Amino acid sequence: MKFLVTGAAGFIGMNVCKRLLEAGHDVVGLDSLNAYYLPALKQHRLAQLLPDENFRFVKLDLADREGMSRLFAEEQFQRVIHLAAQAGVRYSLEAPFEYVDSNLVGMMTILEGCRQTKVEHLVYASSSSVYGMNAKIPFSESDTVDHPVSLYAATKKANELMAHSYSHLYNIPTTGLRFFTVYGPGGRPDMAPWLFTEAILNDKPIKVFNHGKMMRDFTYIDDIVEGVIRIQDVPPQAQQSQDTTAPYAIYNIGNNQPIQLSEFIEAIESACGKTAEKIYMDMQPGDVPKTYADTAQLEAVVGYKPATTIQEGMVKFVEWYKAFQKEL
Repeated sequence: MKFLVTGAAGFIGMNVCKRLLEAGHDVVGLDSLNAYYLPALKQHRLAQLLPDENFRFVKLDLADREGMSRLFAEEQFQRVIHLAAQAGVRYSLEAPFEYVDSNLVGMMTILEGCRQTKVEHLVYASSSSVYGMNAKIPFSESDTVDHPVSLYAATKKANELMAHSYSHLYNIPTTGLRFFTVYGPGGRPDMAPWLFTEAILNDKPIKVFNHGKMMRDFTYIDDIVEGVIRIQDVPPQAQQSQDTTAPYAIYNIGNNQPIQLSEFIEAIESACGKTAEKIYMDMQPGDVPKTYADTAQLEAVVGYKPATTIQEGMVKFVEWYKAFQKEL
């Protein structure tokens, strides 16, 4: 089967490509290789894919309408896994138009490509951030998500609405995955696992927001990829479900076991073999105090159940981080 995976040099994207290639599929990996974070890390990920004869890399910006249209017309993908986006809640306060171009215009070029070439299933990345300050715990797909607290979250909610309109109008099966905090080897340098590990290993203090009382549904990368791979094989049907007659679905994809930030830091300290110096701070604008995924719907459809503990996952991340630093 022929796949387009966007964000192929990204954290989740590279690992999804790897799994698809191992299963014998043809994969075109798209990425703009922008400089939002360490270019060497993106090249490090790509290097794991390029030797495979069934993989082709395309450097292209999602907002390039003509380029995206040509790509879809030439390749005739059967399925699309759209993971590329301008990520980061806090950065959306500094560079809002980056999010408009990547997350809104970019989603539009993907949807149009799928419509023009009759792609049989589009799986795309949404985010747990769409739940905003939702007080109901755990977060369920049926909860109202009309009050985002960051532009990033608003673009991800918009992606879900855009996908539904195309599913309804053009009968394109679309599945949105609301990712909860993903971590593991190869993770982003702007995320807490990297920032904390780097600081602890270099005897520098770490900033602990909301005085360590944040709770996150940390999910190990292998568990996330397993869920993505399984759900891409289950296109939603046009039937009365989730309040729509369109072939459209939304699923939480997380660990269903939130832990406090303080426990997370303890897991990193243990993996590093050092104790962190902590600077306790108030919560930052755009952040939410707790994320907690109700994953019952995804589990019912694909038998998905994350199994990696935060202690196991952080040991693997720290080992990878030390090895990667030697490559730089």
